[in-house]
Amino acid sequence: MRSKVAMVSEAVRDALRSHFGEAVREHAPLAPYTSARIGGPAEVLVEVRHLEDWDVLLPLLWETNTPFWVLGGGSNILVADAGVPGVVVWNRTRGWRWQTLGDEAFLWVASGAGLTPLARYTVDQGYAGLEWAVGIPGTVGGAVVGNAGAFGGDIAGVLVEVDLWHREQGRVTWTLADLAMDYRTSRLKRGEPAVVLAVVFRLHRADAAELRAQVARFQEHRRRTQPPGASMGSMFKNPPGDYAGRLIEAVGLKGARVGDAEISRLHANFFLNHGQATAHQVWTLMRLAQERVAQRFGIWLEPEIQLVGAWPPEQLRALQEPGLGGEAHG
Repeated sequence: MRSKVAMVSEAVRDALRSHFGEAVREHAPLAPYTSARIGGPAEVLVEVRHLEDWDVLLPLLWETNTPFWVLGGGSNILVADAGVPGVVVWNRTRGWRWQTLGDEAFLWVASGAGLTPLARYTVDQGYAGLEWAVGIPGTVGGAVVGNAGAFGGDIAGVLVEVDLWHREQGRVTWTLADLAMDYRTSRLKRGEPAVVLAVVFRLHRADAAELRAQVARFQEHRRRTQPPGASMGSMFKNPPGDYAGRLIEAVGLKGARVGDAEISRLHANFFLNHGQATAHQVWTLMRLAQERVAQRFGIWLEPEIQLVGAWPPEQLRALQEPGLGGEAHG
């Protein structure tokens, strides 16, 4: 007999196994799927490899009110130690195709494609617009949701439209304006009940050798300024006119450690897992950084990462603004 707290019914499990077969696993550890190597198990993990699978999966989950979360490359997330109730959908859809019009190229990409290999391909083909993305982990779908960016570029700067499965609207196509993108966020990240299926980017012709040289400069900068090892990427958004890493360093927290979780000594906006760090240890360091920066500078650092899974509500609220409890001391 299953636990009363199970969020996925036997009927839904049977339907998933019937369609996806061995691509369905129960109580699958999620840490290996994340860049931080942190997190508890998925109640049910489903691997999606074909775009048409979404047409079966999403109506089933929505019609049965089964909670689910889509996992891409596993970066910029912190999975709770208790794991993720419901269904975790591992998006493994791949593929892209081109249409060139003069000096422009329109690039259709499946949402599960890796952002870095896609960006490398566009550079090698002599098209500019995604060169800033070489070296950024994660998938195209996740990059759209979080409006990923670096070195002055971002997804909003090249995006034309997005194919979505929307809970109320069904299969729809949204434009850049529909997504209401802002710094490291979008309408999707703010809770719109929709899943990214595919994306169209607009790129422009450029000299491939110059693009490769630019990529090399970006990569050298990353090597000098960003720590290697397991991490979630940038932990906090940069506040207007400043940098989260500078503020955390200024309050003396470089190298601060709780268990195997550490604020990097190279770049204070990167939090590292030195082997067996837990999500709670990372949360404790996040809250400590927020408190110290708020006390000294009057700035509340807003998380750039997404906390996923069975987090205590008070811990989630505590990261949103001062005075909501869950204080961390250290």
